[in-house]
Amino acid sequence: MNLVLLTALGVGGATVIGALIGFIFKKQSHRFSDIVLSFAAGVMLAAAVLGLVLPSLEYGGKYGIIVTILGIFAGALCLNLIDKLVPHLHKMIGPDLESHKNADFNKVMLFVMAIAIHNLPEGIAAGVGFGSGDTSQALMIAGGIALQNIPEGMVIIAPMLSAGVKPSKTFVLAMITGLVEVIGTFIGYFAVSISTAILPFALAFAGGTMLYVISDEMIPETHAHGSQRGATYALLVGFCVMLVSDVLLG
Repeated sequence: MNLVLLTALGVGGATVIGALIGFIFKKQSHRFSDIVLSFAAGVMLAAAVLGLVLPSLEYGGKYGIIVTILGIFAGALCLNLIDKLVPHLHKMIGPDLESHKNADFNKVMLFVMAIAIHNLPEGIAAGVGFGSGDTSQALMIAGGIALQNIPEGMVIIAPMLSAGVKPSKTFVLAMITGLVEVIGTFIGYFAVSISTAILPFALAFAGGTMLYVISDEMIPETHAHGSQRGATYALLVGFCVMLVSDVLLG
């Protein structure tokens, strides 16, 4: 349990670390943002496939493939439903906020809500990983999520500052988005701990939510400003970094 707590704080704290770096590099080009977010997407993709989807197949037994497919679509549909029901700015960064230099607090909160929706399934994925009992695999997932949270934390600072949000309030909002991941980690951990029978489905569900975020938000956003080629290679680099980490931890 102590390890889960430390991991939850580490996963959420990585966003805060990224935010602090974002204050240092306030003026970020779209190309820079696209590259670092694509790297994060590659890390998330590897964590979802290697740490969640494949273990779901392994734990699922005879009907593993059916359970895994159902779990993936259930996770995606759940996030899609949240996407529709919870008001937020769909794009995580960029023109949505940058085009409004004097955005009011409500608009900023919509932006924070978008980041929170994006972060919740990541926290759940980290918690589900620990619920499986495979500590090395769980640390790989959590490490991947923390690794991608740093560049993500970096790129959310500039849009809020350009929208007229005070630096102190910007930092607090960044901390809130990190706290969402801490909460998600405990949700995932306790859900699986209550009943190991749901583990294969829970792993696939968490993987489905992450795949949904990658496909629906991260890749379209990073390919919208003319940096598609660099973004594509950055995604591959992120994926391979996690691939190497999985081999080393394995």
